[in-house]
Amino acid sequence: MFKDLDPLLHSQLRLAVMSILISAVEAEFVFIREKTNSTAGNLSVQIEKLREAGYISVEKSFKGKMPRTTCRITPEGIAAFEKYVEDLNSYLQKK
Repeated sequence: MFKDLDPLLHSQLRLAVMSILISAVEAEFVFIREKTNSTAGNLSVQIEKLREAGYISVEKSFKGKMPRTTCRITPEGIAAFEKYVEDLNSYLQKK
């Protein structure tokens, strides 16, 4: 039987954010925006959904006078991502 894929991670942009953070552990908003080629507004909404789910933490600070947003994957986010990949793999192994 197929497992349900996590609908939060099944979104292309949210999955891209998690994929970046799973390897980088943390990344600045601007870096994520550039890597995903998304708009700042759309990325902000998707990051907030991941934060609300507890998959990432978001820290807002300043570098000089410039605002800086840093995203970090949480242990819950790592577990959710690993389960998503495992569940996706189960689809690939079914015949």
